[in-house]
Amino acid sequence: MAERLRNRVAAVIGAGSIGSGPSNGSAVATTFAREGAKVLCVDISEAAAGRTVAEIEAAGGTASAFAADVADTTQIDAAIAACMDRYGRIDVLHYNVGIEAFGELTQVTDESWDRVFDINLKGAMAAGRAAVPHMIAQGGGSIINVSSIASLRWSAMQFLSYNVSKAALNRMTKVVARQYAPHQVRCNVILPGLINSPHAAALFDTEEERDEAMKARDARCPMGRQGTPEDIAMAALFLASDESRYITGLEMVVDGGVTL
Repeated sequence: MAERLRNRVAAVIGAGSIGSGPSNGSAVATTFAREGAKVLCVDISEAAAGRTVAEIEAAGGTASAFAADVADTTQIDAAIAACMDRYGRIDVLHYNVGIEAFGELTQVTDESWDRVFDINLKGAMAAGRAAVPHMIAQGGGSIINVSSIASLRWSAMQFLSYNVSKAALNRMTKVVARQYAPHQVRCNVILPGLINSPHAAALFDTEEERDEAMKARDARCPMGRQGTPEDIAMAALFLASDESRYITGLEMVVDGGVTL
């Protein structure tokens, strides 16, 4: 079967992993590369991005690393510029960065609110702002944002700024999708449910607490298990490929039925 992203170039922002296993972002980067794309692996940690690059190269793929803090939009601009300098085009932009800050309405601070929105929303805006002109010039492209099912409903985990920033990301995705549809630039957003990833594991302080929490998370899923980073990667691959060429503005829920 032909590689689904042959001759494409993808910039994956958030392509590193904070643990030994794959993150949603690193799984997307390796999947894109396996399907033929050249991948710019962007992460705040150059070492983490480098590990993803090494995995891609070990499998025979093409990738390079770039360190950027998405809270600084000039660094995002530099990442997209590096993609163009190294590979000459950008067909896919995958924005997979998000942070939480604990606090319901009476607890959240101005500083934590602004930082969450800078990373979860403004960073996605800036990445799209930098990439879209190149996509228009080359005749099209695919932007894939990563949100969360927390953007759709109340959660017992008190992350007000996270939930609201992800809801805003959903809306921004739709606005961008409609704006640039005439240019064949598609924009879609993935809403993961409970995913067994290093990011999720890092929310818990001890191994015992983590193990109990993961069992509880599995039990909450109608399919009896959490999703995996590879589940998110396969959804992203579909949205990056020509198989979704007539799909834009989609909120793709990938949650095993949790929100049903």
